[in-house]
Amino acid sequence: MARKATSTTSWLRWLTPGLQIKRWLLLLMLSELVLVLGVAYALKELYQTAHLPGFFFYLTLQFLPYWARAITFSVFGVGLLLVSYLKLTQSILGPFLPGNSTSSVLEVIHAYRLRGRGPRAVAIGGGTGLSSLLRGLKTYTSNLSAIVTVADDGGSSGRLRDEYRILPPGDFRQCLIALADAEPLMKQLFDHRFKEGSLNGHAFGNLFIMAMADVTGNFEQALRESGKVLAVKGTIVPSTLQDVTLVASINGGTVEGESKIPKQNAPISHVFLKPDGVQVNPEAVQAILNAELIIAGPGSLYTSILPNLLVEGMVEAIKASPALKLYICNLAAQPGETDGYGVADYLRVIREHVGANLFDFVLVNSNVSHAPTGGQDLVIFRPSDSSKHPEVRFIASDVVNVRIPSHHDSEKLARSIMRKVWQA
Repeated sequence: MARKATSTTSWLRWLTPGLQIKRWLLLLMLSELVLVLGVAYALKELYQTAHLPGFFFYLTLQFLPYWARAITFSVFGVGLLLVSYLKLTQSILGPFLPGNSTSSVLEVIHAYRLRGRGPRAVAIGGGTGLSSLLRGLKTYTSNLSAIVTVADDGGSSGRLRDEYRILPPGDFRQCLIALADAEPLMKQLFDHRFKEGSLNGHAFGNLFIMAMADVTGNFEQALRESGKVLAVKGTIVPSTLQDVTLVASINGGTVEGESKIPKQNAPISHVFLKPDGVQVNPEAVQAILNAELIIAGPGSLYTSILPNLLVEGMVEAIKASPALKLYICNLAAQPGETDGYGVADYLRVIREHVGANLFDFVLVNSNVSHAPTGGQDLVIFRPSDSSKHPEVRFIASDVVNVRIPSHHDSEKLARSIMRKVWQA
């Protein structure tokens, strides 16, 4: 019974508005009707002038009245027509379905049209938080833009940045993989890290982006071409095209380098970018001004979120955008950065750095029954946070990944955003 219901639902999907299929099917059927009309005239002439064998009496159902013949042939013809069209589209389009998908052509078309009508969303951040958000959002909209921090100076990205003077590719690689609609093996290849020799520690995807930048002549074009290889749904742009260093004021002194800041294990007073006057990427500004939904976070407050907001022109663009603006608060404290912070502290730090509140909504986790995997403190939302920040609307939702409780669940997070913010 369940299988029959699923089959019926699948057939009804053909009637869904916006697929841009029914109009062409109707035109095709009209053309066939005209063709059939011509064949009917030819057959009529044949019946009147030729002597046909006796079995034609039964083959053409002449023992039935005309109305019964019309209904019988029409039902049989429509059935054959639908089956032939369905099988033909599966045969022709099947090889082009992403990842050799086992989904029907109809399901792929329906999902494609649904995503195309999704909101123009801009996600701002970096690291695993941004890629987790994008992985969930891409099921709801293909109108995605990711604005990624370029302050990363650790690991493979830091080495490539120092040696080849390119923007750090690590966070961009993670976003490409998150938005990719390619073979699972291709995603695994881009994330593969070498373990020996001079390439030890380098991710293949980082090397690929670096090589693509060398071939195309600039980093932005390298991201576009890499996106084509992975069939990326959306665009990925750097927050700035300049070489920047993140600097933090800690214990009266300064620490330079995004990767070094959390290692100080001391309260951070302030962070800023070096050199001064780093300009925002015009492509990022255009995406923000055209957006319907702007999302900051989740991600490390001082080393992923603020480096984007501190780029000159970024905050002004966000304020000027008519989009709904959402901040996603972290689930757990970031060691060396936000130890002991509550939700209100995250908003306080952002206000101290950019001079004002930027957000209409703040999404906080409501499921506190899972302890973070790294032993960090949970970021708790308290009723008093609302009174401290009356200008924003707090939305509590279960967005925790129960397998890795310090991380957001991509599916839960995207569903909460779409249902409780966008459709609210």
